[in-house]
Amino acid sequence: MTYQSATISDDLNTLPQLPGGVTSGHAETLETVAFRSGAALTVLDQLIGDPRHGVPLKLLANRLALSAATATSKLEGRLAREADIRDAWHLTPPGEARGPDGDLLAFWREAVRLGTGGTGEISDLVGAGFAADMAAWLAAGQERARTHGPLAGCVAVLLTVLGADDRAERVACLLSDFVLARALTWPAVLPITARRVTKAMLRELVTNVPGTELAVQARILESIEETIRLARDLTRRAAALRAVTPKLRAKGSAAAVDLFLIEDAVAPASMLSPRIRGTNIAMTSRAARRFCDRLVELGVARELTGRPTFRLYGL
Repeated sequence: MTYQSATISDDLNTLPQLPGGVTSGHAETLETVAFRSGAALTVLDQLIGDPRHGVPLKLLANRLALSAATATSKLEGRLAREADIRDAWHLTPPGEARGPDGDLLAFWREAVRLGTGGTGEISDLVGAGFAADMAAWLAAGQERARTHGPLAGCVAVLLTVLGADDRAERVACLLSDFVLARALTWPAVLPITARRVTKAMLRELVTNVPGTELAVQARILESIEETIRLARDLTRRAAALRAVTPKLRAKGSAAAVDLFLIEDAVAPASMLSPRIRGTNIAMTSRAARRFCDRLVELGVARELTGRPTFRLYGL
């Protein structure tokens, strides 16, 4: 039996969105960036804070983690492609070393699961070398965010961490995201800072090149706006997937759909077979491949690799 492909609706009028006059352009002053960031953060806070909007929060966080890992790879001088990082995470057999690319994605996937109520978990993630100073760095960043706005707090933490260790880009970006999350009283971190800043920009920030604080704030603002667009797009795609779920006849379809609403990429051979991850529901390798291909046929999923084998699927 075949089905007509689902139409992914473009009607997102019910979701919070940026007012037309405040999207980032050539930000000339810190005041302009502060105004625009206030509007953007209000919209993002509404999107992720109200479950009635239907934003798939875990999927959004995992998608942002992959993007942050790719960006951090560039900051650290490795220049790994997003596809290579995704493969390193999803295709490495359990118990085997993922390599630096997979470990970088593991860092950011762990980051999005951190609560913002305390600092114990984040201390474990950043390591003993930073744990002793971390509380003071975060406190200074939070005070700067309180007095000058969230993005100023982010820049303050970046400057402090990189001033202590100019190779600690991932830690600096994570603590910046932590300050942002706390300023908005979010329960968890979203990887935002790393996605748009550059190595040269961070180097100029540490060496106090005039205008760099403004440039870094503007890049973080761009990332916030991109996150809003991503959240709206994933909400649209998730709604389309949920709409076709009653048409799926394979055993365990509902559980498999739930996995697609959480994971940025799904490997049929390891995440759906022999059991659907997180469940006791069995699915054969053949049934897992057919299920994923059916989602593609219905227009609600994509094959991400372009390969005939070792395929990955996602919204």
